[in-house]
Amino acid sequence: MADTALETLLRRDRLIVVVSLLALTGITWLYILWLAVGMEAMAHVPASGDGMSGDMAMGTDEGMAMDMSPGAMASMADVAFRPWSVSTFAYAFVMWAVMMVGMMTPSATPMILLFARVGRQAALDDRPFAATGFFAGGYLTAWVLFAALATLGQWLLESALLLTPMLASGSRILSGIILISVGLFQWTALKDACLRQCQAPLMFIQSHGGFRRDAGGAYQFGLLHGLYCVGCCWALMALLFIGGVMNVLWIAVIAIFVLAEKVVPGGRMLSRVAGAAVVMAGLWQLAAMT
Repeated sequence: MADTALETLLRRDRLIVVVSLLALTGITWLYILWLAVGMEAMAHVPASGDGMSGDMAMGTDEGMAMDMSPGAMASMADVAFRPWSVSTFAYAFVMWAVMMVGMMTPSATPMILLFARVGRQAALDDRPFAATGFFAGGYLTAWVLFAALATLGQWLLESALLLTPMLASGSRILSGIILISVGLFQWTALKDACLRQCQAPLMFIQSHGGFRRDAGGAYQFGLLHGLYCVGCCWALMALLFIGGVMNVLWIAVIAIFVLAEKVVPGGRMLSRVAGAAVVMAGLWQLAAMT
């Protein structure tokens, strides 16, 4: 009876993993939408603080610490051109981390499902793997680390007065530089090398010694895969500063493109064509200044 129950559970592990990934993605996207709505509302609130407490209107640490609603998170935009506090950095980091999880989980799904499938077979052979969550957790850790760097980039751009209250580029020069840099990166050898690892899960597994059975090894293997994914897609995330960091439509477009690069046949050509188009857009931004 126990063996039958175990076999039934193992047959359903794929469904369990898929449902879990969908739930994770859905929750993070709902949170992104929640923050975006709050930022949009705050962008139309007078800086004098109509409808806000004095502390929040002035952007003090005390005011922000008291409220973690979308409006409070969005108040980062309202105090954009003022020095950041530790709490401001923490709120921005949470925003970026959630956004990265929501954007990148779909593109990691094929590898995560492959890990679950191999683990199921190993369990049937009485050589069980660590839970799939350890591998997925390692992958997402790579993007959380990237979120910290993205938060630092946001802070630097805000300090240089280059972002609008909606966290989009307020400078044609900055927009042109970002677009051209991202477009050129799409043609580099680093992009090619990292994208190949992401496009071919079996090649990645074979070239790095196969899946690890223990929890720590599975986590490290997921982290390694995530770092390759960061190497492939980090430049594309800079495009968020063009359309607005909390522009939900723009976030969705980038997430769909990242997924297409990895799963659509001829994804490398798609990457290069998009790169050329982005370079042209950057040149247009610079030319529009004359």
